Amino acid sequence: MTTKDTIDLGSFTFKCGESIPRLEVAYETYGEFTGSNAVLICHALTGSAHVARRPDAGDQTAGQARAWWGDVVGPGKAIDTTDYYVVCANVPGSCYGTTGPSSVNPETGEYYGTDFPPVTIGDWTRAQRRLLDELGVGRLRGVIGGSVGGMNVLDWLRRYPDDVECAGAVATAPRLDPQCLALDTVARRAITSDPAWNGGHYYGDASPDANGQAPNTATNGPSDGLARARQIGHIMYLSKSSMDHKFGRRAAGREATRDTPTDPAGAFFPYREVESYLDYQAEQFVDRFDANSYLYLTRAMDDFDLAAGYESDGDALAAYEGELLLLSFTGDWHFTVEQAETLAAACRETGIDVAHHVVDSDHGHDAFLVEPENVGPPLSDLLESGLAGRSITDTVERDRSDSFAPVHTSLFSI
Repeated sequence: MTTKDTIDLGSFTFKCGESIPRLEVAYETYGEFTGSNAVLICHALTGSAHVARRPDAGDQTAGQARAWWGDVVGPGKAIDTTDYYVVCANVPGSCYGTTGPSSVNPETGEYYGTDFPPVTIGDWTRAQRRLLDELGVGRLRGVIGGSVGGMNVLDWLRRYPDDVECAGAVATAPRLDPQCLALDTVARRAITSDPAWNGGHYYGDASPDANGQAPNTATNGPSDGLARARQIGHIMYLSKSSMDHKFGRRAAGREATRDTPTDPAGAFFPYREVESYLDYQAEQFVDRFDANSYLYLTRAMDDFDLAAGYESDGDALAAYEGELLLLSFTGDWHFTVEQAETLAAACRETGIDVAHHVVDSDHGHDAFLVEPENVGPPLSDLLESGLAGRSITDTVERDRSDSFAPVHTSLFSI
């Protein structure tokens, strides 16, 4: 049983103090609500509410056709929608149905553009809480998310500690490190330095799409800047070893051609597979995403600091009495194993029931999306049995040495 809908939550005031007259939130639900089986899934930076496959829609959703966690969420999957009522909502500031910069301001009849208020992860959490209230969902069995969606999970535990029984924060951290902040800065400047960005007001008179939002950036906007920004993102998502294995220094096939002209001297040198991959990913992304949304969402991620207003990360979560599973990947340098373990240690010091499960992976940050066989079992066990689940291993409890003891795939075959 699935639903795909948009709900009008009325006026909404953001953390910055600015308000909009109407916040519409696009969401999808899977399964049947029984009163105590609701699970909220928080999507990553450029994800949508389309977390699982929808047979009633032929797995097609406006803006993002492919279910981004379709091998983890669904009937008979790790997060089994025959047991749980799964809710996933697109966040404010995005361009997949929830109100953001590419939406029309009902008071002016014009696209918001960069007149849209600054957005924080806390605003995402409050919007999700209001959506759940409208759906009749009180306390959640679990809240689960990966990457910046994992930050969203941590904010839930800080903001609504009594509303969550268990939580799974996957490939995430309590804050970004300076290197990632720097790369996000360069990505945003690639967009804002594109002449077509026009201060964020590049939508013109284009008619809204099926989501009530402006057409994608490729149609009318800073497509070159957004393409470069996405390429920087993809470099962050892959590990050095995965890039070496996937591309090496190999030249692209003879049929591969550059989408953009190179400098005169560049024509002498080979067009490499890694270049072709980045060009392809950029082209696909520009066709489906909005440049202003990329600016807004990356700033929300950069701004997040779990300990802001508290003495420490542990203090920020001290009111939470449920169970927290942190899942990290050895090849992920965007959100590292060390960052997750530091958070786990802070939680232990505060008395929070936490486990840190480390997966040995070369995939980099993308592992949480492309390794369902490693991500699914611990999340399934968390929802079913809590941290006592057989696939959940606390690295520190298992190995008290200073080095991390990765969890290998073979452990999941028990």
